[in-house]
Amino acid sequence: MTDLVGNTEEPLVKVSVRGNTGLLELNRPRALNSLNVEMVTIIDHALKQWKEDSNIKQVVLSSLSPKGFCAGGDVRFAREGALANEHDHVDDFFAQEYILNGDIAEYPKPYISLIDGVVMGGGLGISAHGSHRIVTEKAFGAMPEMAIGFIPDVGVPYMFENMVARNGRSSHALAVFLVVTGWRLSPADMLFSGLATHYVPSENLDQLREKIIEDSLDAALAEFAQEPSEPSQLEALYPDIEAVFGFDSWKSIAHALKEHPNEEFCNVVEQHIAHANPASIVAAVELMAVVARCEDIRQELECERVLGMHFRRDPNFAEGVRAVLVDKDRTPHFHPDNVEDVDVSVYRALLTTALDQ
Repeated sequence: MTDLVGNTEEPLVKVSVRGNTGLLELNRPRALNSLNVEMVTIIDHALKQWKEDSNIKQVVLSSLSPKGFCAGGDVRFAREGALANEHDHVDDFFAQEYILNGDIAEYPKPYISLIDGVVMGGGLGISAHGSHRIVTEKAFGAMPEMAIGFIPDVGVPYMFENMVARNGRSSHALAVFLVVTGWRLSPADMLFSGLATHYVPSENLDQLREKIIEDSLDAALAEFAQEPSEPSQLEALYPDIEAVFGFDSWKSIAHALKEHPNEEFCNVVEQHIAHANPASIVAAVELMAVVARCEDIRQELECERVLGMHFRRDPNFAEGVRAVLVDKDRTPHFHPDNVEDVDVSVYRALLTTALDQ
């Protein structure tokens, strides 16, 4: 095994090579592998090196933490920067992260993510854009940005918009539903939606990894891939999602929700957005309307970059992170506190500027 990251005793991402496989192992367990600048830099350096190395045929990303895969980006760091009015280094981190997300989406070699446990936000950004997204029964995913006063990012809106579900369709309505509600996707949900490509029981994950390295990806999947035992709740909700969320503004979605006959579904939606930042909801729908028109992920990531800079400077971001991750009281005080008072023209102008760049 060859170490590629120097002599750091416990790197936050362990990088090595076995045979023709490049291995990335997330190693920040106390923070549930939340991504910081160092981790993004390590992954970026390794992928660039392997891209040009003809001996490396595939990349495998996994976690060394028994508690999860990756809980997202280090938004506490972003909040501290916002409160100190030190935005430049935070902006640089997000810009660097977004470039990495795009590089993974365009990576020319198989990029295999072994997702065992929580994967949210930035965790999806470094895994979901790869060619193979393998989940276990312990996996669950979400884009929870509405609750922290931010926007969906790391290229996942583009992924959601373009992934093909098991019904053979991509769905704008499903993409909007997932980012606005922060829906917690089960393994079956991930497979149904197209977010995951394969399912393997957690107890077989180490054997799968060894088989990928020692034999081949195809042989490993043929031996270990299964179907989850639990059905997809997302699949059951799909007709309701299509009826309500297939619009390009929150105003239209809210009207459809009000008129929708399935009261149980409407209650589910209301429960999921009850503690969300109203401005984030409105902006997320505007972003998704633009995502549907983006030519590629790089264009979409530029829209996220511009919109994200605006939101990190809004006090709602620091307040949302405080309520969810710092004080953990889950009682954020957002302003405005209702969607009717949100000025949508601000986000439309920012997104228009981003598209024109």
